[in-house]
Amino acid sequence: MAVDLTWKKGVFYKIEQETHNTRRFYIEYPEVDKFDFIPGQFVTMDLPIHEKKNLRWRSYSIASEPNGTNKLELVIVLAEKGAGTTYLFNEIKEGMDVPMRGPLGKFTIPETIEDLCFICTGTGIAPFRSMLKHIHRNNVPYKNLYMIFGTRVETDILYHQEMEQLAKEMPNFTYIPVLSRGGENWKGETGYVHAVYEKLFADKRPTKFMLCGWTAMINEAKDRLAAMGYGKESVHYELFG
Repeated sequence: MAVDLTWKKGVFYKIEQETHNTRRFYIEYPEVDKFDFIPGQFVTMDLPIHEKKNLRWRSYSIASEPNGTNKLELVIVLAEKGAGTTYLFNEIKEGMDVPMRGPLGKFTIPETIEDLCFICTGTGIAPFRSMLKHIHRNNVPYKNLYMIFGTRVETDILYHQEMEQLAKEMPNFTYIPVLSRGGENWKGETGYVHAVYEKLFADKRPTKFMLCGWTAMINEAKDRLAAMGYGKESVHYELFG
């Protein structure tokens, strides 16, 4: 797919609060009939937050799957002292628009899928949600899929019910949310994502790993996966922060 570097008007046609500090932004491109992208790609916004253009640009992974329309969904967390997200949360209202370009990025769904594990924290789930919904919608063949999602408390889990439903509908798809702070009523995994994949892949069977989230998580995961014997060709990542 060719890279599109032209700026288009993106209209925020719906905004929903997802958790206490994340929102789902639904965007439409009225100037085109169809917005094509590969699951895993991102879009860039030009926000009026600085005089220098390169300091105005903010990029966000697409959380929705390609569906033949000119619409997409982003899930964005309000970053502490983040100029871009502060503007989006405080200034953007439904019906407003900003210049956007894309799709961009090479952190995309593999052409051939056998055993694949997604490891993410927070809004790092966005590209993997796009990939999973695409796989499900189009009956893309795979052998085994895993999603290990880490966050602090149960109310911070993004797309929880949706992932649980996909796990019911997709054979050999395992969804494992992990809470670092747990909770009295939480029956699932607690701690951090690292212990989960180390236990799940203790037999070191051939698997591809895709990581998305905060820098600290990804750096630690790369080191731990390397220690397990998974080389660089088996680990792909996209980080933020």
